[in-house]
Amino acid sequence: MDGVLSQEEISALLSGDTEAETVGGGGEVELTTDEIDAIGEISNISMGTAATTLFSLVNRKVEISTPVVTFATWDDIVEEYERPCVFIRIAYTVGLDGSNLLVLREQDVKIITDLMMGGDGTNTEGELGELHLSAICEAMNQMMGSAATSLSSMLNKMIDISPPSAELVDLKDTIDGTEIDEFLGGQFVKISFLMEIGDLVKSNIMQLYPISFAKEMCTGVSENMKADSSSMSSSQPETPAPQPMPQQPQAVPPQPMPQQPMMGQPMMGMPMADMSQMYAQQPVNVQPAQFQAFAGDFNPITQQENIGLIMDVPLDVTVELGRTSKSIQDILEFAPGTIIELNKIAGEPIDVLVNGKYVAKGEVVVLEESFGVRITEIINN
Repeated sequence: MDGVLSQEEISALLSGDTEAETVGGGGEVELTTDEIDAIGEISNISMGTAATTLFSLVNRKVEISTPVVTFATWDDIVEEYERPCVFIRIAYTVGLDGSNLLVLREQDVKIITDLMMGGDGTNTEGELGELHLSAICEAMNQMMGSAATSLSSMLNKMIDISPPSAELVDLKDTIDGTEIDEFLGGQFVKISFLMEIGDLVKSNIMQLYPISFAKEMCTGVSENMKADSSSMSSSQPETPAPQPMPQQPQAVPPQPMPQQPMMGQPMMGMPMADMSQMYAQQPVNVQPAQFQAFAGDFNPITQQENIGLIMDVPLDVTVELGRTSKSIQDILEFAPGTIIELNKIAGEPIDVLVNGKYVAKGEVVVLEESFGVRITEIINN
C-alpha cells in the first residue's frame, strides 16, 4: 500500500463499514469522516454558487454534480488527467490562510472563453494564448468570489480571495512534482465533480486542497455551528413545570340591580315599535354643505405681470428644410458627395419649430454672410 485510499475505501469509511475514524496522511491522523463530509458539503454549496455565476457569464445552462472527496498524490493526478490542462490557483487573503488549485481541460477553457466573448462555443481552433488565460482568470475570479461569499456565511466571517492566476501545463513535462509537494503536500484532498455547459462541455473538474487548509475550513464550520447552537439555547428561557391550580370557591352570581335608563337610551325590554318612536321624536339638525365661492374677477394686468416672469426663458428655434426616411443600409452607404433628396419641393416654404413645436412658415434669406428666415405665416394650433 502506498498510503492512497481508493474511492471504495473512502465510501466504506463514510458508510461506517470499517472501524477507522481518520484517513489521509499516509497513516497519520489527518481528517475524520465527519470532516470529509463537511468538506463535501462546503464544496457543494460553493460550486453551486459558482455555477450560477458562470451561467451569467456564458449565457448557457451550467450544471455541476455533487462533489466527490478523495485523497490523492501528484502521481495520481498525472496518470488520470488529460494533458495539457490549465491550472488556476486561487489564494485566500482574508479569513483563511491558504490556496487551492482548480484543474480544467484546455478544450473547456477555449469553449468558455469563446462563450464569454459572445461566440457560440465552437471557435476553439488554434493554441491557447494569453487572451484565453486572461478570460478564464476573470471567470474564475467572479466564480470563486461568489463561492467565497457563500463560505463567509458558513464560517460567519469575512472571506476574500486574490485575483486568480492561470497557467497552461503539461503536467509531467512542465510541472515538477517537488514543487507541487511543497504547495499541496505529499498527499492532498481532491474534490472532483462533473461540469456540463449546455451540450458543449461535459468533463470532470478537480479542486486540490492542502489537507491543513481543508482542516482549517472544517474547524471554522464546526465552531460556527457550536456558536449558533449555544446562542439558540441561551436565548430560549427554561419553561417552568406547570403548577397545579388551587381550587377556587364557587362564587355566588350577583343579583342584577334595576337600572335607570340614561337620556336617549331605550329601556331594556321596550318593544321595537316604541324604541323607533322614541328615536323618531328626537330632532335632527340636517343642512346642506356650504362652500365658499371662487372669485370670478379676471385682472389682465396681473396676468401680464405673471407672464413677464418667464419672458427671459430661452427657447430653441429650429428651421427645418425638409425630411426623408432611409434604411440602415442606405445610411451606411453615405459618403462625401452623396445627395439626399428631401420631401420639400423647390420654392416651398420651410418650417419653423420652437422647442420642437411647429409654429410658423418662412422663406430663406441671406443676411450679409449668414442665412436667415423671413416669417411668412404664423400657424395657429
